[in-house]
Amino acid sequence: MVIQSCVSTSYKHLVDSGVLRMAALRNYFNLEEITTARKVSAAVINISGRQRMLSQRSAFFCMRLVASGNAAERAKLRGNLLEAIELMEKSHHDLIHTDSSINLASPPSPTVKAMYFEAPLYLDKQLREYIDRIKALVQVPDTELRQENPHLQYIIEAAGGELLTAFDAVVSQYQQESEIEQFEIDLKQVELYQESCAATSKAEAQAAQIDRALRELKQTQAQLLHSEKMSSLGALMASIVHEINNPVSFIYGNLSHAEIYTQDLLNLLRLYQEHYPNPCSEIKNQIQDIDLEFLVEDLPKVMSSMHMGSDRIREIVKSMGSFSRTDNTNMNLCDLHDSIDSTILILRNRLNAKKDRREIQIVKNYEKLPGVECYAGQLNQVFMNLISNAIDALDEAAKNRPDPALKISIRTELAGLDRVRVRISDTGSGMTAEVKKRMFEQFFTTKAIGKGTGLGLSIVYKILVENHRGTLRCESEPGKGTEFIIELPVQQT
Repeated sequence: MVIQSCVSTSYKHLVDSGVLRMAALRNYFNLEEITTARKVSAAVINISGRQRMLSQRSAFFCMRLVASGNAAERAKLRGNLLEAIELMEKSHHDLIHTDSSINLASPPSPTVKAMYFEAPLYLDKQLREYIDRIKALVQVPDTELRQENPHLQYIIEAAGGELLTAFDAVVSQYQQESEIEQFEIDLKQVELYQESCAATSKAEAQAAQIDRALRELKQTQAQLLHSEKMSSLGALMASIVHEINNPVSFIYGNLSHAEIYTQDLLNLLRLYQEHYPNPCSEIKNQIQDIDLEFLVEDLPKVMSSMHMGSDRIREIVKSMGSFSRTDNTNMNLCDLHDSIDSTILILRNRLNAKKDRREIQIVKNYEKLPGVECYAGQLNQVFMNLISNAIDALDEAAKNRPDPALKISIRTELAGLDRVRVRISDTGSGMTAEVKKRMFEQFFTTKAIGKGTGLGLSIVYKILVENHRGTLRCESEPGKGTEFIIELPVQQT
């Protein structure tokens, strides 16, 4: 996004300097070239990202294979592992050898080649060793599968260590090269535009027309990129929810029985102690060895902790399932409180205390609201962006002010018979009038390069105003924090 801003700035300079004159729009945009480059770049990044995902998925399957006590499940997991590493091998071959099936126009760059075959990453060598280890583990008989199996230990260590680092480096390199390639295409279009200029009175009108088209194209590109990112995130979260939900439900469903069984056994033990207060020496020794008194006292606490933990996992899974919805074709009734709570739960880790600041408090004041007709997935994006921005503002305030109040307040209320209002405020440093004036502009950001794209609030505005016929206002002053006020109709017409 920074590259696109640079192109726009260079273009404006050329227009203002009078160098660009009278050009046909078709000479400026080569849409086929842009589309082709984007498809190629997306294919490469998706495949390299798929390798990373498959490495994590296969490691998870390996752990399940060793941990499972069910022969049928193990057989299925062996098949899943073979399918996963077959896909990894094919993706690896396609990327290195520029396979035509993924529409690669040119072989990998020397930098990417070095990542695969040279120090320090040697990704090709790491990947082949990783696949060989999985193949070796798949061949181990059920009776010999152990947690300490050296193949499993290598797989777990690689999937969370050097192999993961290498995959991340390669994906980042592909993304960087894709941005550079897109930047070069944009510059080429500007050069074509400059070459076709002629000094006439129509130059300013045509320049304005092209400027509008450029902004619209960039807006479409940015929204497409964001939608694709959210769609991928939703698909990934849905997959994780699917994988976790069944075992968690099994554990949660059996915990209540385990608590009853445990209590029954403890009651039976008390009866034995009452009726046989003087057991034999062997039983006395065993009682001392296991510290029976502590065990009887601590076991119910352990069961209670396990129950609390499983409840927490179920809440997280439920929130992830809610947040992963990508229903952008049909509107449905949505509980705004569920959407907000799901977002807060997903962002919980960012709210926790850090070494340079204390915990961020969330204060919720919910009134009773009717269901709101909306695209639930899009509203999840809105709440995610606004609450994330509030957290960023409080992180910045913690750096600049001694012992600041770190609080995010969320209030919901009726705004009439057919409208609802959501207020999200923080106790950060607030915004200047200039920043407040420009905050909904696309690509405008006050964050450091690499930490902000300038897309969040512009997309939030589009979702609320254009897609849901709502309103978005902001109230902020330096030193007094920021409040975003959302209003939405209960029903869309």
